[in-house]
Amino acid sequence: MFQGEIVRKPIIFVLCFLPAVAYANVVWPALYLETRLFSWWAIVIGLLIEFFFIKWLFSLSQKKAALAAVSANAVSSIAGIILIPLAGIAWELFPGSVINWAFSWGTFNPITWAATFFLGCLVNAILEGAVYKKWFAPEFKFKSKAFIWLLAANSLSVGAAFISLWYKPVQL
Repeated sequence: MFQGEIVRKPIIFVLCFLPAVAYANVVWPALYLETRLFSWWAIVIGLLIEFFFIKWLFSLSQKKAALAAVSANAVSSIAGIILIPLAGIAWELFPGSVINWAFSWGTFNPITWAATFFLGCLVNAILEGAVYKKWFAPEFKFKSKAFIWLLAANSLSVGAAFISLWYKPVQL
């Protein structure tokens, strides 16, 4: 055994008994938004909006546009489970903490909510854009008007989930 292992094993053993549950109440706006993005009605609204945008944007048939919208949203949902909260916590660690300090605000402030909305739209648009580029529209470019339109489509679907947080707040 190495000398470092002798010290590490008791530390790991002690860490296993720390009350991790005590830290489970840490939340930030991106977590609230994500819970709403997985509501059935938000998914339906998102699919409908994006179906029409994708059909128009890439000149796809109805069948192919529906398949593209469902495929891209499935990927953005699965990856978004991790990436949207990570984007939110990344915001909280740097720009958010500076803003909170400068204005003596807490986590749930107007600037952080706006950043959460934008980051949710951006993460979804990047993930969906990657699906469209790979399987449905190889001509798609992330530095193009098409990406801006995709971001706009996502702002409508994410916006529906976002606005619902004020009509029916998340109950913990």
